Amino acid sequence: MEPSEAPIALDRDVFMRSLIRELARVLEDVVGLEEAAGYVSLVSQTIGVDLNHQYAKALAVDRLDRGQVAQVMVDFKRRIGGGFYVLEESDQRIVLGNRVCPFGEKVVGRPSMCMMTSNVFGTLAAENLGYARVELEKTIARWDVGCRVVVHLRPPSETEASTGREYYGDLP
Repeated sequence: MEPSEAPIALDRDVFMRSLIRELARVLEDVVGLEEAAGYVSLVSQTIGVDLNHQYAKALAVDRLDRGQVAQVMVDFKRRIGGGFYVLEESDQRIVLGNRVCPFGEKVVGRPSMCMMTSNVFGTLAAENLGYARVELEKTIARWDVGCRVVVHLRPPSETEASTGREYYGDLP
């Protein structure tokens, strides 16, 4: 048998997901979960800014409206192999569910990888709507059956408990 005929599960997608998982594992093991999430956040914020520019240009708008932001979140994840869908959309928040992680089974046990979702969604919402606070209520990475992501579009009141990561845009 030739090596090219060997029945192994390897293609570019599997390789890239494995590479990202192992990078996350090394970061989590060496610097800890919080710091690893911080590194993933830096990379994914840059990706979020770039995606925002690409979608705005393609849709011929300066800023996306709330409905477009929700649609872009779903479309972005669809394009990279995710299964996100909108559960709720209001002036207060966008709630998304997910059945399939773009990282597949490689995400399980690697919650720092979820910062990609938090930062891309948070950046998209904040850049277009002025503010976002992203809560990852359920994640496949934490062994949940699916994901539930809440993107709050208004800052919490002083009496309201605040969880999640905050993102700020530059709206006038």
